[in-house]
Amino acid sequence: MDTIANLITSIRNAYIVDKKIVRVTATRTNENIGRILLQEGFIKSIREHKDGQKSFLIFTLKYRKKKEKRITLKRISKPGRKIYSDFPNMPKVLGGMGIAIVSTSRGIMTDREARQKKIGGEILCYVW
Repeated sequence: MDTIANLITSIRNAYIVDKKIVRVTATRTNENIGRILLQEGFIKSIREHKDGQKSFLIFTLKYRKKKEKRITLKRISKPGRKIYSDFPNMPKVLGGMGIAIVSTSRGIMTDREARQKKIGGEILCYVW
């Protein structure tokens, strides 16, 4: 099962129905993506919750003003089709208004961080 797609879909659906929290399976990848979303100001908080032997991440969503459009997440690299980019050709989402989350050899980071460190990687998703 694609945990990244599950995370993105859960957040997207929660925004559609105006839910305040989202619960997803705790994986290191989901935690790192959540950390980036928190750092960039797309979500309010993250916490870990244990239910028996299972661990979950609880994302508290951040809502903007009513008239503004909510955040959009789009999965780019999929299990059946991986999309890679080197740092000079790293895509800019909406001309720099959004972010691309990239999995590199040095961990999961934003496209800006990858360009700054001059490393490429797999483009996981776009957020704007």
